[in-house]
Parts: sequence; structure tokens; C-alpha cells
Amino acid sequence: MNAIIYARVSTAKDSQETSLQRQMSELTELGERMGMCILETIGEQASGYEVEREGLFQLFQIIKEHQVDALLIQDETRLGRGHARIALLHFLKREGIKLFTSSQNGQFQLSESDEMVLEILSIVEEYQRKIHNKKRIAG
Repeated sequence: MNAIIYARVSTAKDSQETSLQRQMSELTELGERMGMCILETIGEQASGYEVEREGLFQLFQIIKEHQVDALLIQDETRLGRGHARIALLHFLKREGIKLFTSSQNGQFQLSESDEMVLEILSIVEEYQRKIHNKKRIAG
């Protein structure tokens, strides 16, 4: 299973640099324990509320260019917070990327409410595609 490690801290404090290194170390161990091939390790200092992050752009590029099966993160808040978190979970689900966390020591389990939100997003996207296709056909 090909995997990418993604670690994030929100501030540039010295204690956060230690946290970033610890996250990457724990995730490397998790990947090795699960027999994954780590394609890339991405670490960044950025707010979880933002989706315009260099590390995320790098993550998207690697997913686009390589066969990626899994993403390893410390916990779901490292991926993002608020709307950014939901958007990124939706993207990963749509791309077929499995999410693994060191906090759950394995595959990430979505809450029922998150599952429901992602299902609604998928339904809305499908209807948007249908509307767009009908408009294109109609001219």
C-alpha cells in the first residue's frame, strides 16, 4: 500500500517544531508497522482552517501523479479544521484514499455526522453534474 505522511502544526513556536518532528516519527512507525511504502513525508506550519496550504498542494500533486492508497496523519485535526476539514475528507473519499491516524493506531473512523455530511456532499455533486450535463446538451 503506497502512502503519504502529512504532519501539520499551526504556529512557528519552538514547541511546535518538536511536535512536527514527533508527528512525522510516529507516522513513519505506523506506516512501517502496517507494511506501507511511504512515498513522501510532508510537514508544514499553517492554520488548519485554510485550504490554500503549500503542503496540501504538494499532497494533491503527489496523489495526481502517483498511485496513492493511503494518507497517514496524527489525528483528523492535523488534516484541517472546520469547513476545510470536511472539504479535505470529501476529496480523499472521492479519490479513494484511505485515512490512517496514529491517534487511532490504524484506519480512521468517521463519526456518523461526518459520514452524513459527506454523503450529502456526494449527492449534491451528482446532481450538479447532471444539471451541468443537461445544460451542455441543451446548448
